[in-house]
Amino acid sequence: MTATLVYDGDCAFCTSSVRWVTRLGLNVDEVVPWQFSDLAALGLTQQQCEDKMQLVLPARTWAGHAAAGQLLLRSRWYWKPLGLLLLTPPFSWVARAVYRWVADNRDKMPGGTAACALPQDQRPATRPPQRRSAG
Repeated sequence: MTATLVYDGDCAFCTSSVRWVTRLGLNVDEVVPWQFSDLAALGLTQQQCEDKMQLVLPARTWAGHAAAGQLLLRSRWYWKPLGLLLLTPPFSWVARAVYRWVADNRDKMPGGTAACALPQDQRPATRPPQRRSAG
């Protein structure tokens, strides 16, 4: 099954978070910054990717806290219960609010930079592609 995790590669907090998350033994084929992905081929828009991380699966795309929950469900057995909680109300409501708060304040998070708070068109020049396979 093909799975692609798409994140904001211009955000240092997002990049370091994704690096940490990929150590969980995820069952994803590719982890890629949205700035260097073919968004149209993935069925995504720039606005969706600026707003939340995306997990693109053949049958469905998951965003934000739901993408995190699905990632945990696809990881090692001991992370699966947490993934299920993130997707089940009322825990999912809390997870959605926490994700939104973190996303809105990612420039203030450990590893975050002022650029994380800027709209894409106001950020410093984009770095070279950082594609990697997560298999």
